[in-house]
Amino acid sequence: MPSVFSHTFSTPVFKGSVEFSTGIYVDGQFIDGSNGSTIDVINPSDGKLITKISEGTSVDVDAAVKAAHRAFETTWGLHTSGRERGVLLGKLAQRIEEDIDKVAAIEALDNGKTFTWAKDDLTAVINCFRYYAGWADKNQGKTIETSEAQFVYTRHEPIGVVGQIIPWNFPALMLAWKLGPALATGNTIILKPSEFTPLSALYIVKLIHEVGFPAGVVNVVNGYGTTVGQTIAEHMDIEKVAFTGSTLVGRKIMEAAAKSNLKNVTLELGGKSPNIIFDDCDLEQAVNWAAFGIFYNHGQTCCAGSRVFVHEKIYDEFLARFTTRTQNVKVGHPFEPDNFQGPQVSQVQYDRIMGYIKSGKEEGATLHIGGERIGTEGYFIQPTIFTDVKPHMRIVKEEIFGPVGVLIKFTDDDDLIHQANDTVYGLAAAVFSTNINRALQTAHKLKAGTVWVNSTNNLHPAVPFGGYKQSGIGRELGEYALANYTHVKSVQVNLGMKKA
Repeated sequence: MPSVFSHTFSTPVFKGSVEFSTGIYVDGQFIDGSNGSTIDVINPSDGKLITKISEGTSVDVDAAVKAAHRAFETTWGLHTSGRERGVLLGKLAQRIEEDIDKVAAIEALDNGKTFTWAKDDLTAVINCFRYYAGWADKNQGKTIETSEAQFVYTRHEPIGVVGQIIPWNFPALMLAWKLGPALATGNTIILKPSEFTPLSALYIVKLIHEVGFPAGVVNVVNGYGTTVGQTIAEHMDIEKVAFTGSTLVGRKIMEAAAKSNLKNVTLELGGKSPNIIFDDCDLEQAVNWAAFGIFYNHGQTCCAGSRVFVHEKIYDEFLARFTTRTQNVKVGHPFEPDNFQGPQVSQVQYDRIMGYIKSGKEEGATLHIGGERIGTEGYFIQPTIFTDVKPHMRIVKEEIFGPVGVLIKFTDDDDLIHQANDTVYGLAAAVFSTNINRALQTAHKLKAGTVWVNSTNNLHPAVPFGGYKQSGIGRELGEYALANYTHVKSVQVNLGMKKA
């Protein structure tokens, strides 16, 4: 039998114990991976071992696919009504709500985000599952007028077996974004959580089991991207793959999908979002939101407002206030209630971010504030601002995925639009102005899937999220996400039209 993770939390914000299996979950059972090997899960706050999880392999993916096919053909898919699927999703949301402190504590321990923000994520998880519970019996087709001799209608049918690969920056939330619409529309799933942050997914699948989802509907295979992820992308019996992560890996998944069975693909990838601060903004609010835009979740956010464009008339005052605001960002242990930023997720990510900070200095940008490690253990990095940057610099062009922002002075609105759109990405953007005409005209010119006006990083389960250009294909959330997991079938009924 697989190992069990048991941990007692005793913190100012949560006191209690958790216990759950660290195996893979296939066909309604937690089991060991086929080769018996394990993966270390490391605490990013101190670099020490939290626990070990079973390592899945291609053999385990095959077993999960078989289980998912059986479930789709016998107990789920078109065999379970939308109402029944919605009831189960609602029960899952309720169980997560009952255990919200436990799951948030697991997330904070495993990922490094503060308990406060982890609990905020879990609230969004609950809302997401409840939102899609409501859609489960409302994903309906249309009747189409052709002629009096025909009755034509469409059906929205589930695709079938779906592979879903989620990232480490929002482990529980990305699980909900993927499972919610896929389960509501009747698909069965093989989910691969990140090997860095698998624990909240394993706890939530325990709750999935408890509320009564049929065996095989949701399967979770822990493992590395090069084995489990690649097998999912290449598998001939997986009919759709959904991935959130880097653009580089997204390309590989799309290529593998094309070379195998031409499976349907949705991708939510990287970003280098512009945050535009006009001279007629509410300056205090612009500063606060800009700090939230880049330092939220330790900068490990695909839609982070990492390029801050500030009008020359207010640049100096904005920089002074933004500097003070950055200095006041509290960085420290995730379970200390006043902290805003915890450690980066891993040694790999820490090294990557510090490498970008080094390149910024070497390429001639001014390190205005931050840029250093905090403490001697764990992966803590100071909130960092660069000024005097040039468009060719790596810190301006490439996604850093850390608490590192660049400030860019602008004068001309037309040139600003050119600079803001001068990126391979197009995930999100923000505009700050008290002139709503100016704000909306700018928003309409930005090549991004989401534009926030006078805020940043606002997400809601009813609002679609996704990118232009190399930021991805398709949309998460909202009614739009249902289309990712359904085929549209046309049925044409002859009511008397005769063929000569």
